[in-house]
Amino acid sequence: MTKEIASRMNFPRQVGLIALASALSISAGAQSANGSSSQTPSATPPSPPAQSLSTPPKEGFWGRVNPFARKKWVGRQLEPIKGQLNELDEVSAKNAKDIADVDSRATAGINKSQTAADQANQTATAAGQQAQQAGTIAGQASGKVTQIDGTVKGLDQYSQKNTITIGFRGGSPVLSAAAKKELDDLATGLSGHQGYLLEVEAHSPLKGSAGIQSSEREAEAVKRYLVTEHEIPVYRMHAVALGNVPAATANGTDTTDSKPVRAHYDVDVRVMENSLAATDGSTPRLNPSQPGAERP
Repeated sequence: MTKEIASRMNFPRQVGLIALASALSISAGAQSANGSSSQTPSATPPSPPAQSLSTPPKEGFWGRVNPFARKKWVGRQLEPIKGQLNELDEVSAKNAKDIADVDSRATAGINKSQTAADQANQTATAAGQQAQQAGTIAGQASGKVTQIDGTVKGLDQYSQKNTITIGFRGGSPVLSAAAKKELDDLATGLSGHQGYLLEVEAHSPLKGSAGIQSSEREAEAVKRYLVTEHEIPVYRMHAVALGNVPAATANGTDTTDSKPVRAHYDVDVRVMENSLAATDGSTPRLNPSQPGAERP
């Protein structure tokens, strides 16, 4: 009985303690909530570092990109990738432009080098042609010099081609018909030819001045006939009256003791040809069938 009365007296006290504890706890929670809401942040918290492209972002409860994410959120996630792609496009465009510039410069350099090479080749070809022409001209000049040298050396070079002997009877300076025929044939063979001379060498069996005068008349008769009848130029005839004295040999030695004295009245007419005339085939020759004609 006493215990029950004691418990009834303690029950209101216990209820009051519980109510007081609850009130205190509620007041403390309200104060903590008001304190936390009244505080103002001093600065914006730093944004999380950009996620690497190699590691996929983790969002939400699923551990990956939220399948229910909004379009703006997806755009924000793709914006760094778009920036990097744009940067790669710019780098690629710049590289392509640099490559095009290098290629154009290289092409221009190659074309310039090729043009210079072509010009050098043309210059070398022209120089070769000029050298060849110079060589040809030098060869022609050398040939002309050789020809002129031969011409100069051959101006005074004569060789005997034909010889005829004109006989006179009794020392009379009158030409016989046979003698005229021989002189006609000789003059006909000389027609149209150049570079020749006629040596007229007259002989007589008489001695001394009488023989010389007699042989001179014979030589003049031969020359006169050739000039008047065949128009042989006087400058092409050279006459000498030897009388009964024989002429010297070709080497210049006197043949008085080695040759007999001439015993007839006659004139030797020799055709002497210049060495230059032989080069153009204009060698005057007598008909081999003529009396006294000699082959060269």
